[in-house]
Amino acid sequence: MSNKVWFITGAGRGLGLDIAKAALAAGHKVVATGRNPDKVANALGASDDLLVVKLDVTKAADADAAAQATLERFGRIDVLVNNAASFYAGYFEELSPKQMQLQLSTSLDGPMIVTRAFLPVMRKQRSGQIVSISSTAGLMGFEFCTAYSASKFGLDGWMEALQTEVGPFGVQTMIVNPGFFRTELLTEESTSYAEIAIEDYHERRTAQIAFWKSQHGKQGGDPAKLARALITLAEQDELPRRFLAGSDAIQVAEQKIALLQQQIEAYRELSSSLAID
Repeated sequence: MSNKVWFITGAGRGLGLDIAKAALAAGHKVVATGRNPDKVANALGASDDLLVVKLDVTKAADADAAAQATLERFGRIDVLVNNAASFYAGYFEELSPKQMQLQLSTSLDGPMIVTRAFLPVMRKQRSGQIVSISSTAGLMGFEFCTAYSASKFGLDGWMEALQTEVGPFGVQTMIVNPGFFRTELLTEESTSYAEIAIEDYHERRTAQIAFWKSQHGKQGGDPAKLARALITLAEQDELPRRFLAGSDAIQVAEQKIALLQQQIEAYRELSSSLAID
């Protein structure tokens, strides 16, 4: 199908905005969503192929209403992009339980809520693509990223398992693990730092915060190119189960593979001795 209906969360800025622009440029229909629909509409401009819908991904009522609006306008859904994200940065002990929950609500619960709203129609169609934007932090745990990694590891695991469940209905899934892309994630609007201060972490915390704040606008990845790559992938007959976006993402994945292989070989004999005699 050359003319698809794309539904994109977090489409008012950053990667979501680039994906919406790329999908429209490729001739597709787009449902662009965000918590502030006026901001989304202003960012994208007017188009007969565009529907802007209010959506807080943590609210099931919003997701159900957005799905209904999509079907009323375009009659189907072909590509769902779970893109909306936030970043709660900090050491685990210094992140409050509320901050941990907010991270999980946006980056893990949110994609589940939105996907749940669209799965019934995808099953009925016997077609559809679910694309979830994860991170290299979903492949490997990084210092100062415990909350973010928890959400992204969870997202990856959920998506891998979901494919086995919905594949028989003709629904495909793809995990996207981007490296360091020049998006809006490190802006004050998207990044929050730990609320608790523990003296033992002071020196490292200070250095980490300085690092993350210094990286905004310096990331090497081009989100517009990533957006166009996602359009290309979605136009294939079959999505890859996982797309490593960026040479730095490939490097992280290769490091993780090497570490796993090293651990396997180091403990192969012990691991293989655990069967019941």
